[in-house]
Amino acid sequence: MTFDNSITRQRTAALVQALPALEWITDARVERLSQDFYWFSPVLKRQLSELRADAVVRPKTEDEIRAVVAACAAAGVPITARGSGTGNYGQCMPLHGGVILDLSAYNRLLWVKPGVARAQAGIRMMEMDRQTQGEGFELRCVPSTFRSATLGGLYGGGFGGVGSINFGPLASTGNVLGVRAMSIEPAPRVVELRAPEALLLHHVYGTNGLVLELEVGLAPAHPWLEAIVCFDSFDAAIEFADALAAAPGVVKKCVTLMAAPIPDLLMAAVPMLAGQMVAAGHAVFVLVAEFSEQPFLQMVAEFGGGVTYRKTADEVKQSNRTIVEFTWNHTTLHAMKVDKGLTYIQSGYPAGPHVQLAKDLRRALGDEVLVHLEFIRSKEGAMTCSGLQLVRFSTEERLDQIMQIHRDHGVYIANPHVYIVEDGKQGQVNPDVVATKKRFDPLGLLNPGKLRGWEQRDQIMADAAAGRLALSTLPSF
Repeated sequence: MTFDNSITRQRTAALVQALPALEWITDARVERLSQDFYWFSPVLKRQLSELRADAVVRPKTEDEIRAVVAACAAAGVPITARGSGTGNYGQCMPLHGGVILDLSAYNRLLWVKPGVARAQAGIRMMEMDRQTQGEGFELRCVPSTFRSATLGGLYGGGFGGVGSINFGPLASTGNVLGVRAMSIEPAPRVVELRAPEALLLHHVYGTNGLVLELEVGLAPAHPWLEAIVCFDSFDAAIEFADALAAAPGVVKKCVTLMAAPIPDLLMAAVPMLAGQMVAAGHAVFVLVAEFSEQPFLQMVAEFGGGVTYRKTADEVKQSNRTIVEFTWNHTTLHAMKVDKGLTYIQSGYPAGPHVQLAKDLRRALGDEVLVHLEFIRSKEGAMTCSGLQLVRFSTEERLDQIMQIHRDHGVYIANPHVYIVEDGKQGQVNPDVVATKKRFDPLGLLNPGKLRGWEQRDQIMADAAAGRLALSTLPSF
């Protein structure tokens, strides 16, 4: 389906009039609610800055969602689902106007059982943790934006986060157990997808299905001690971080390496951190269970580090500030406050040679790329690291070269400077994702223009029908 912006605006205005009982936003707030943190990328800032929806709707019940979806499908109006808009590469920015479906008011925790919970997609992760921690559990993985980010937003646009050091990325088997999704049709239908089929709607920017509820695995809740360990030597810092991440007897939730000069940038940007790290040094941000502090300190001494910041779980709670909010892509946000010439890349290191590869790339790229590594488990369970390296931006061509240098070293790049799903994943079209969109969104109205494989759908389905391509089996409606 092609879209005419003027016709879409007219049809959207008619929808607002036809559904007056819903909470519609049509004033200046539409501009803010049409955006995410795409401006982390100078490339996306140039490409996407003018994008706007025609209206935002904030449903509170499944019946209200159904009414919006049915009306949009009947009128041919694009729908872009949104949580809190904390993504970084235009996932929830509408290429063709239409309606932003803001799910932040659809936010109930439905139930909690030992090790598992089910919630509506719009629940904020901090609020979900607050409720589940009373039962002794917490989310296995949260982004640094956990205060505002929604569960559905992480599922639709995220990869992993704090906690992935134990449970891997969100796509690891057992993290997402099921989703309840709605089709985009004049008579919407709802289906429950259980894992592994549930992962076909994961990390595709809400392009191939509207997720209403998620059932996810939980982790035991511990009192987390927060600490920063500083080193004069990069090699000592990364070797400590890797050893601590792999130590089976030390219960942990986060190990983040920030090479110089990132600690200096953070101290300049964040008053809370001023003087809390060694100038011109390398820092490792750590969350360990309080009962693991002794073995943690033993390892700090073994690698010659120094603890420059420490807070107990109670102190963190009382201050309402956590070093989690300086890790993952919050590092990028804070660093860019001090140096607006910075951008970033996202990388995944193969388990095993990851430490040596990080050392090699640091030598190869020097001060042009500032090393920021998050230690995580791979989908298969091996300890490795994921990079959110800061880059001193010069040109788009040089940015591409830097990413290619990483690939040439065997490091995977998830390109954060593109807004097409497959382009971020090195051009790989997933026929199962396309087939899922054909089942859930036959008119192509969900976040259109961001799934390249949708243009190949006829060939993909023809190949499947002819037996040339095997597709995952999904429940029929």
